[in-house]
Amino acid sequence: MGSPVTSFEATRAKAVGFHWLFTVDEALEAMLAAIDAASQSIRLEIYIYRVSPIGEQFRAALIRACQRGVRVQVLIDALGSITLPEKFWDPFIEAGGLFRWFNPIKLKRIGFRDHRKMLVVDDKIGFVGGFNIAPEYQGDGLTKGWHDAGLRVPAELASQLAETFDRLFALADYRHRRLARYRRSELAKISATPLGELLTNAPGRGRHFLKASLLNYLNRARDIDIISAYCLPPRQLRRALARAGRSGRRARLILAGKSDVVLSQLAARHLYKRLLAAGVEIYEYRPQILHTKLFLFDDTFYAGSANMDKRSLLVNYELLVRVRDHDLAEEARAFFERTLQHSEKIEIETWRASRTVWSRLKEQWAFFLLSRLDPYLTRLQLQVLYREKDNQVRLEG
Repeated sequence: MGSPVTSFEATRAKAVGFHWLFTVDEALEAMLAAIDAASQSIRLEIYIYRVSPIGEQFRAALIRACQRGVRVQVLIDALGSITLPEKFWDPFIEAGGLFRWFNPIKLKRIGFRDHRKMLVVDDKIGFVGGFNIAPEYQGDGLTKGWHDAGLRVPAELASQLAETFDRLFALADYRHRRLARYRRSELAKISATPLGELLTNAPGRGRHFLKASLLNYLNRARDIDIISAYCLPPRQLRRALARAGRSGRRARLILAGKSDVVLSQLAARHLYKRLLAAGVEIYEYRPQILHTKLFLFDDTFYAGSANMDKRSLLVNYELLVRVRDHDLAEEARAFFERTLQHSEKIEIETWRASRTVWSRLKEQWAFFLLSRLDPYLTRLQLQVLYREKDNQVRLEG
């Protein structure tokens, strides 16, 4: 079997059926329109869903679809939407909708979360991005609401999104230990289509395709433009970014000047000095909270739910769509440039001078907690779950 990267390089997408969604308002409006036009099936998978006018608007649209005879499935992460009461979905279930919590909260498996965001309608239209269904996201990301982006994808990729949704929906309320080794191969994979690829991630042993793919492009792209809400790359990716800067290739990062997760922002800033010294350009977006996930490597781009951090690339259930298309990449780069206009460039000398002992200490501790302690505790959870599974297999044998 050939390398997924090699097979992908042999194809080049045509922009038909793709459409960038560069504000949350635009994305949510397009998703609601697609739900109202659905005739066969709807699959909605979200990390954060809040009781709110927009949440009720989506629920009403989903109920109307059920009443038209559409098969509607909703998968919500139990921890991400911990404030959402289960009874919120009663009218939807009474209308014939299918609802599941992903990985109901238990302490020993709390670290494994479904961070994916997608909508698939009639297996023909798919939506991916960083946006959740919550009021704080709504807006243009400049004057109000969070800065975020997404992508509408055509049938070829929508069908792959539907397939990965169905696998996770079937396993959603199982005990996590039943997501055994062989099941990970179904959930973490690269699904190739003539127009692009869907990369999915899952916790456990084995290759992490998102990390490996991003590393490959970091090592060879001439122009690297990344917007990441949370930026704490694994060591190999940090080194690849630094090599790109030192080699004279352009590497630009737009990171959060305002963040909903201050600990993540502090941890990312712990890396600034080394990356700046290597020639990587770092900017912080100032007007609103940054939640965008966009990776641009020459004419290839990634869009989806994953950030450039360890949790996204090594632990969470995540997805990214990868497409090689000059026109679509140029649209994304224009969006990057517009975001850059509202971002402050971090200069190395100014940055060094601004760091107090207290600020450096906070950043070091944040880095330790998120880069060292969190992955260590997750590995311990995995070891416990695998031991339980092995013991279960021996008893059944």
